[in-house]
Amino acid sequence: MGNQLKTTFLLAVMTILIMVVGNLLGGRQGMMIALVLAAGMNFFSYWYSDKIVLKMYQAREVTPQQAPDLYGIVETLARQAGLPMPKVYIIPQESPNAFATGRNPEHAVVAVTQGLLNLMDHQEVMGVLAHEMAHVKNRDILIGTIAATMAGAIMMLATMARWSALFGGMQRDDNNGGGMGAIGMIVMSILAPIAAMIVQMAVSRSREYLADATGARIVGSPEGLASALEKLDGYSRRIPMHANPSTAHMFIVNPLSGKSLQSLFSTHPPMADRISRLRGVRPQSGQGPSGPSVPPPPPGAGGDPQSQAGRAFWDQFQR
Repeated sequence: MGNQLKTTFLLAVMTILIMVVGNLLGGRQGMMIALVLAAGMNFFSYWYSDKIVLKMYQAREVTPQQAPDLYGIVETLARQAGLPMPKVYIIPQESPNAFATGRNPEHAVVAVTQGLLNLMDHQEVMGVLAHEMAHVKNRDILIGTIAATMAGAIMMLATMARWSALFGGMQRDDNNGGGMGAIGMIVMSILAPIAAMIVQMAVSRSREYLADATGARIVGSPEGLASALEKLDGYSRRIPMHANPSTAHMFIVNPLSGKSLQSLFSTHPPMADRISRLRGVRPQSGQGPSGPSVPPPPPGAGGDPQSQAGRAFWDQFQR
């Protein structure tokens, strides 16, 4: 419940940012225009974002005959999660990664790269897909789309405000402009998009932790996902993915992790934290982000104290 409240608060902050930037452009009328713009962009994203993203990455839908193992895993997880069977897509890229999309569970899609299927064993693929099914179950696709769209609207409005201030297209006195002159508008138009990116980042990170927890519960064990994340962390750095930054929040690991400037505003939590939370232990100090953050569990870990502590942690985290 803590993550749900945090997400609601962060989306409220995004709405306030839109209203502030809209006020810069045109007072109360500007605020209304900004809210209408954000609503229109969200409506478009709700209905068409899945088709756009799948086409962007040249993903192809597969049938049970074309990919029986992959399809069977998704079918099993959908049944265990109490969800409708989503469509299954494969992305023709060697960088290992995966994402889920679709406006609701009845129209959901899970997509994995060919590189992920080549790299992972059965348990790890199941762990990754359980994470993606958790996004579907938790309605994270819609939440992430709204956050990304609102951030995009803020950036668009801020750009308009900045150019208006620079070229004097909206000269207003202090009373009409709320005491904010051209310089103040320029400063706010720079700070607002940065704030929007930070809020979007926080929303995405919160949902990733929640999806890890839910995915582990769906599959019945956290180890498959933890092991997969270790591999993904290393290989996604060595095999870069051709990805659009606007879609980075959708993937199970940041596809831009190898690009230092773009990874400054990462939409994903530190991999060491995710792995250690799954295994219910603290990250080891001094471990780099690309190395294993925790020791692997001993054989037969399904019922050992460490695994029980991990499950108890996640049960508490989900409340």
